[in-house]
Amino acid sequence: MDPIAFRIGSLDVRWYGITYALALLLGLGVLWLEVRRKELELDFNDLVDFVLLAFPLGLIGARIYYGLFYLDYFLQHPLGFVGLGGERGFGVAGLAIHGGLLGGLVGLLIFVKWKEVDFWDFTDSLAPALILGQAVGRVGNLLNGDAYGYPTNLPWGLKFGPNTPAGLEFPGQKLHPTMVYEMILNLLIFALLWRLRQGGHKGGFITSVYLITYSVGRSLISFFRAGSLWVGPIRAAHLISIIIVIVFGYFLLEGKLYRTG
Repeated sequence: MDPIAFRIGSLDVRWYGITYALALLLGLGVLWLEVRRKELELDFNDLVDFVLLAFPLGLIGARIYYGLFYLDYFLQHPLGFVGLGGERGFGVAGLAIHGGLLGGLVGLLIFVKWKEVDFWDFTDSLAPALILGQAVGRVGNLLNGDAYGYPTNLPWGLKFGPNTPAGLEFPGQKLHPTMVYEMILNLLIFALLWRLRQGGHKGGFITSVYLITYSVGRSLISFFRAGSLWVGPIRAAHLISIIIVIVFGYFLLEGKLYRTG
């Protein structure tokens, strides 16, 4: 699969960008359905304001988080931080989901303060939309050939083209399609949240379930994923996931958020 969908003159339009745009639109639609169902005092234009605020901050956060693990490289190739120049060619593959969540959280905090909406009411509406968007985004990783796994002999292993990050690192080898694993994980979490969302649980329950289930699933998938970011002897994804599970597990149990009525 060529990661470039089509060209307009000298401009390359990548499948990665197309799938991210689709993820954004689908997520916005799901968020709008949930905001209306929960009768929050927000209109569609308010949600567009949220996207315009949180999405760019999420991308910046994802890039900064990724860049911290390759600080020496980016100090030598400053333009590489924005995907320009640099012999290693760090481009769209240089994004990290945990950094994106942190960047988006900044936008979220600004938004709920600005629109005077309850934080947990909004995040519980946002969680299903977010995980669905993540699932669609992993299709972009598949088409772009990044977020790939280690070599495997399993029948569902995939080979990637020589013009992709996966093909450059493991030319001609079958790899674990970890982006597909995570897409399936995200769709299952979406189905779970969609089923639980009308259960009448306390505020923050849906948000906590989303963060805990995603963190556990992502940790398992990370064992098969190449190019992981490391903090000393531990993968960064495992470290962040452990923190999230402890914090939100305690929050869920201590607050008895699972109770209904």
